[in-house]
Formats: sequence, C-alpha cells, structure tokens
Amino acid sequence: MMGLQVKKSYPTLFILIIFMGIVVTEWVFVYENVGYGIMLALFMVLAIYTVVSVTRQNRDFSDSVESLALLPLYILFTSSLPWFFIDQQFLIPAVYSLIIAICGWYIYEKDISLTEIGFKKEYLLGYILLGACIGIPTGTVEYLILLPAPAFPVFEFKYLFRDLIYMTFFVALGEEVLFRGLVQRNLTKTYGWKIGLLSAGFLFSVMHLTWRSVPELGFTFFAGILFGYIYYKTESLVAPIVLHGVNNVMLVAIMPYVFS
Repeated sequence: MMGLQVKKSYPTLFILIIFMGIVVTEWVFVYENVGYGIMLALFMVLAIYTVVSVTRQNRDFSDSVESLALLPLYILFTSSLPWFFIDQQFLIPAVYSLIIAICGWYIYEKDISLTEIGFKKEYLLGYILLGACIGIPTGTVEYLILLPAPAFPVFEFKYLFRDLIYMTFFVALGEEVLFRGLVQRNLTKTYGWKIGLLSAGFLFSVMHLTWRSVPELGFTFFAGILFGYIYYKTESLVAPIVLHGVNNVMLVAIMPYVFS
C-alpha cells in the first residue's frame, strides 16, 4: 500500500517529538508513576509504527525513527515483565539478553550486516586496550559521583569475573549496539555525524534518569559523547563496548571495595 506523502519538514519535527516523548516517558516512569510510564512507552511504540506505516519517506528517515522506537520498547520490556521470578544474580543477563534480542530483531529485519554496525576484526587488540585504558579512569569518576555500596561483604575474584562478563557481554554489548550501532549510526546517516553523536549521547543520558542523580546525568552525557566519538572515529564497536564494560566493572566491582 502506498503511504501518504508528507512535507519535507515533517520528518525532523516527528523525530523531535519522539525525543521529547522519550524524555517525558522516562521522567514519568522514574519520578511520577511506573504504570503511567509504561503506558506512555506503549503509546509511543504504537504511534511511531503507525506513522511509519502510513507515511512515505526516505529509507534513512524510516530507519532512524524505527531505531528510536527501540527505546520505548526498552522501557516496556525492562519494566513490565515479571522479572521478580528470576533469581537476582541472573537479573542483569536476563534483562540485557532481551535488549540484545530486540536489537538483533531490528538488525535482521533491516538486513544489516554486523560489519556495518561496527563488529570488525581490524585492530581488535588495539581497540580492546584503548577501551580498557579509558574505562578505568571513567569508571573511577562515576564511582565518586554515585558512591554505590559494595554488593558483598568482602572482595572475591569470582564476583569480579562474573561482573566482568555481565557488564561487558550483556550491559555494554546491549547498550552500545542500541545507542551507537543503531541510533547514532542511523541519525548520522540522516543528519550528519555531529547531530548523530549529540543525539545518541543525549538519549543515552536520559535513559540513566533511573539513578535520580543530576551529576550522573552530566557524566552519562559526557560518556555517551565519548563512546560515540570513539565509535565515529574507529567505525568499530569494540572499543566502546570494552570501555563501557570496564567502566561499569570499576563502578560496581572494584572501587566500592577499594574505598570501603
């Protein structure tokens, strides 16, 4: 079925509305009412796919809009499913496996190769070292902002190894594919690398409202720009994933025991 032809200014306006909707939805979810936040996320997903299905626009716009739809889906799946049935030690891999799955579904539906979004073998060791070297100081800074308590009474290597797996191959992998490999990549194709970088960094920060910390919002915006700039320069997700994972390991598995 042929879609409706819309004015050239409408796509950008629609994307701005989606941005505002994501901010409002996350704010309501965190600070006002969880149920209302879930309903807003559901409404956003339905509205986005309805508009995409009945309007006729270029491929880059449609890809950008549909990748942005993954964010309210992120909110829906991580907040409305009965996660309380799962043992707490398996909660992170369970939740982020779902995020990786919805990203994988998008990649499959759009017929995108893993190389296109940044999974490349070139300079692999160098990018791993780059990510690790930057992740150590950034993770230390984030710890000083949030000051999370140690998860266990004493430091144990088995928990460090577990958190390294969780934070790298679930949290970092899922969020970097979503925010850098899909959202930033698509917005860059539509509006250029600067807007793509800033937009993805902004959304990455907004999705961290759950920490209820203004300094953390500032830090995650900076981190999102840093991850995104490395992704833009290297055209690889390896360094951002390693950086993100090491940062989070420093935050929750190392620094709380150093300072305690």
